[in-house]
Amino acid sequence: MLFVDKNKSRTLKLHKQLLIFFLSITVFLVIIFTKTPVSIRLDVSRAATPMVLPLSTIGRTIVDAQGKVVLLRGVNWFGMETDTHAPHGLWKRDYKEMLAQIKNLGYNVIRLPYSVAALRSLDVSGIDFGIGSNQELEGKTPLEVMDLVIQEAERQGLLILLDSHRLNDLQIPELWYGDGFTEADWIDTWTMLAIRYKNQTNVIGADLKNEPYGKASWGDNNISTDWRLAAERAGNAILNVNPNWLIVVEGVEKNVPGQKLPQHWHGGNLEGVKRYPVCLSRSNKLVYSPHEYGPGVYNQPYFSASNFPKNLIDRWQIGFNYIASQNIAPILIGEFGGREVDLNSKEGIWQNELVKYIQKNNLSFTYWSWNPNSSDTGGILLDDWQSVDLPKQQLLSQLLSSVQVQPPDQPSNPPASPTPTPSVSPCTTPSISPTPTPSVSPSTTNIAQLKVTTDINSNWETGFCVSFKITNQGNTKVNNWQLAFYMNQTKINNFWNADFKQQGAIQYVVAPLDWGKTIEPNQVRDTGFCANKLGSDYQPQQISAVSI
Repeated sequence: MLFVDKNKSRTLKLHKQLLIFFLSITVFLVIIFTKTPVSIRLDVSRAATPMVLPLSTIGRTIVDAQGKVVLLRGVNWFGMETDTHAPHGLWKRDYKEMLAQIKNLGYNVIRLPYSVAALRSLDVSGIDFGIGSNQELEGKTPLEVMDLVIQEAERQGLLILLDSHRLNDLQIPELWYGDGFTEADWIDTWTMLAIRYKNQTNVIGADLKNEPYGKASWGDNNISTDWRLAAERAGNAILNVNPNWLIVVEGVEKNVPGQKLPQHWHGGNLEGVKRYPVCLSRSNKLVYSPHEYGPGVYNQPYFSASNFPKNLIDRWQIGFNYIASQNIAPILIGEFGGREVDLNSKEGIWQNELVKYIQKNNLSFTYWSWNPNSSDTGGILLDDWQSVDLPKQQLLSQLLSSVQVQPPDQPSNPPASPTPTPSVSPCTTPSISPTPTPSVSPSTTNIAQLKVTTDINSNWETGFCVSFKITNQGNTKVNNWQLAFYMNQTKINNFWNADFKQQGAIQYVVAPLDWGKTIEPNQVRDTGFCANKLGSDYQPQQISAVSI
């Protein structure tokens, strides 16, 4: 005979009813708090395959440490690049609560803008230290505020992509230097961050410079304006101290030899990659990142074309997506956004078309912006810094169900491009040639046809990086060349675009890779290295280049 304790049964029933009641209240509060349909939240909160960091690239894909394909789907949370020196909205919200909401809406990465000036400052503002966890930020420098935001993001399961958005706190410069800052200031800031966050695994990379425009060029080998070459210098300096980071390189606006499209957004023109790729010491760390906006930001002529919106697909393919479709490198759309998401306004149509394009092509993105105080785009949050812009979030939620790690088609080797593209200039990871390179005496006088420009573009306590620009000043092409120099109290640890060989105690000979042997008249070949300092006498001396 089964004995039933009726009092215990009634107690369990009461506990069950109370549990259901409190769960119902919790769901109700979540809906009211985020003003987001539960269907969206449930859709994006499915169990995830663990992502194993760090990230790298295979062909067109970003992959984790186990070769699983990763789609970065995130938001821009700005403020550290402004005069507050802190992410915006903390005058209304607890920063931990803000990060939790980003995670719960289904995003997996935050692009975090900063200015060089902010990270050199001691002061923050725009924070109510009386709100919850914000008291932890009181008395902290901007860099220490960044530390705490990044550490909490890690606890919440969010990745961070750092973005050098401005040099000063006021405006976005055309180039990577200016506004009272030098190239060395820019690179030194990056190397400082790369070292500081080397063991902070959720910091996945560096978006080297926000929106080069105006004078910025790509592929013209003008050392003062060619953004591609500057990206190589900064990217290699970062990888020298932190080889785990992704190096994210935006486009320019114009000044690209042979570009097909007459208009591009600032940072949106990546047409030059095909002929003039960025060459890093670690080629599997490179990601290209266009920015794309609608007529709510600026009414470009193509929004009024008779074939709008069908003309957008060709624009995006020519401007940036050929890089992914030809298996050159991954694409991360670092910024896109706008106030209108309907199917009637031009901006709404544009934004819907781009979301479909991102979904179809499996592209990564960080949406501009999380903040509501972006004047021409608005944000995912409304002006109260708590409520969610439901139509906007519903549009983006089409992309968020696929933020989890997915198995790659070919996990071990880069997939072969279905259509060979021989016109794409190769970026070969430097390797030591098995055949000895003939020695060239450093005392040899340069042939007048070749000129070498040397630049120590990054210099810190224990190491430095050097770039060499070899220019053909003659009227005929050079079919092969060599560079030689002396260097003492130094140990080279990586190099790019050529083979570096030590001959004797302090003599070095540099030979180009096969694709870089020929130098046309007025063309420049770029190579360089990073090294550890073994003493104070470390700089290269008696540098010479010869045609052979």
